[in-house]
Amino acid sequence: MKINETRSGVNLMANIKSAKKRIKVIDKKTLKNKRTKNNIKAILKSFDAAIADNDLETAEEQLHLAEKKLMQAVSKGTFHKKTASRKVSRLTKRFNEAKASE
Repeated sequence: MKINETRSGVNLMANIKSAKKRIKVIDKKTLKNKRTKNNIKAILKSFDAAIADNDLETAEEQLHLAEKKLMQAVSKGTFHKKTASRKVSRLTKRFNEAKASE
């Protein structure tokens, strides 16, 4: 995105050099965060599919991968620590329920 382009209808015509740089930095961070979140969503979907298919081995692998990726996202500032912990807790609870019902 160029400096003079609009993002969601807002004109980004920054005049100050540092403001132009901040716009570039924010755009880079936004793309990185979107990539991370999309990756985590894909892992969670594969976890859901494994639980639905009653494939506990794959579900367990996806659970560990999801926990790892969520904690990495926390360390990079994409997610808040408690948000990631809550997601992991809910996933673990669903996995344990599926394991118990087997």
